[in-house]
Amino acid sequence: GNGRCDGDGTRRGTGLCVCSPGYGGPFCAECGDGYYEASRNKSHLVCAECYRACGRCTGPEDSSCLRCKRGWVLHEHRCIDIDECGTEMAHCRANQFCVNTEGSYECRDCSTACIGCMGAGPARCKKCNKGYWRDGAKCLDVDECASAEEPVCAGVQEVCENTEGSYRCVCARGHVRRDGQCVEDKPPDAPEKGFFDDVTDDEVVVLQQMFFGVMICALATLAAKGDMVFTAIFIGAVAAMAGYWLSDRSDRVLDGFMKGR
Repeated sequence: GNGRCDGDGTRRGTGLCVCSPGYGGPFCAECGDGYYEASRNKSHLVCAECYRACGRCTGPEDSSCLRCKRGWVLHEHRCIDIDECGTEMAHCRANQFCVNTEGSYECRDCSTACIGCMGAGPARCKKCNKGYWRDGAKCLDVDECASAEEPVCAGVQEVCENTEGSYRCVCARGHVRRDGQCVEDKPPDAPEKGFFDDVTDDEVVVLQQMFFGVMICALATLAAKGDMVFTAIFIGAVAAMAGYWLSDRSDRVLDGFMKGR
């Protein structure tokens, strides 16, 4: 009852016992590492967890350890944390420092101001990094923009901006960098508008009607000068009908003419 059979109910698996957490042995009839026998009878075993540092124990107290987990050492039935940072057991990379934790340790990065350090912050540096200078115990940022005898940014409309451990050249206010140079930040010149660019579709319709009206009047006037009243009326009527019939079909031509398309 403290585990299951690997492959139970199938023809697969190993047939061995897979124990529940806290139990061990070939038939899960023993307590596993980090657990002790809380109670046992002929048919039942209850295992409880040891103190967190104990690998084997006789009870839940920190003084009942028989063996310690990795990172701890046994002393008078108690498991004492090993300070790996104070021994040669810790292995941190260059420009990192060691921090001891319960049963282990951590490697953390030094401050950017440091080349090698003994702890966190710019006051624990072994040596100051490039772009920093030592002021007592601290490594402070060098302000290259203020300390240089000559301007460090020599470009036109360029100004120096100090950064942590370095600096950068940026464009002066109201300027942007284009093609590697700082130029005034203004929108590009807009193309000149045509005479009819702002004409709306409704205005085009009105212009079409006016155009055909003028044509009708002109034809009627020419006919009237010849004393041909009926001819003028006839020509005016034909012109009106032709204008009405062609108005829809001439939209594309007139739109192109009026709007320059």
